[in-house]
Amino acid sequence: MAFARTCSVALVGVDGVIVEVQADLEPGVAAFTLVGLPDKALTEARDRVRAAVVNSGEAWPQRKLTVGLSPASVPKSGSGFDLAVACAVLAAAERLDPAAIADLLIIGELGLDGRVRPVRGVLPSVLAAADAGYERVVVAEQTAPEASLVPGVTVIGVRSLRQLVATLTGAEAPEEPPDPIGGRPDPLMAGLMLPSAGVRGLPDDRAARLDMADVAGQYEARRALEIAAAGGHHLYLKGPP
Repeated sequence: MAFARTCSVALVGVDGVIVEVQADLEPGVAAFTLVGLPDKALTEARDRVRAAVVNSGEAWPQRKLTVGLSPASVPKSGSGFDLAVACAVLAAAERLDPAAIADLLIIGELGLDGRVRPVRGVLPSVLAAADAGYERVVVAEQTAPEASLVPGVTVIGVRSLRQLVATLTGAEAPEEPPDPIGGRPDPLMAGLMLPSAGVRGLPDDRAARLDMADVAGQYEARRALEIAAAGGHHLYLKGPP
């Protein structure tokens, strides 16, 4: 059967919605169609996933491929579906056992070389997975500690699509050394860290650990933030700063 499915998570605000990622292969002219209300970044997953699969040493199926994200009425955004799409495609092509990924929840962006990149919102995504009854989740290695904060969930942290395929097939996982970045910021975390250089008047080490003590005045706003954070409340600030 040229059909497989796995799951990922769409974030609607700070709430996670479980999304079933379905892949279907049919005879016909080779094409890749992605449906299910994806945004621009997610639509571009077609090219990222194809390149990542090929550069991981796997064959790309030369058939008509349709990937559906269900429920179709929920908007999907971002690149966190890449790894789930790749696994669903490989399972539909019989490179992976469809049963091996059916009960997995997979979150991660793919680089063109097959590396798994971290994405934002892993903690609320894994919380949604736990609430839905999922017991195993796959995330990028860098976000595995964050995902492990959720009790009752087994977290599989991977560096690459190759490692995940080996894990799911029972093969020996290839050793994926970290990029030789020589002390420079980790490129896999690009876009996930707030730059500190834009904080005027503070050295970089201080800017990297800002807290409420750095706010001058604004007693009422600070007090409101503290109460909201302590109680898990929503907060709406209006008016001049």
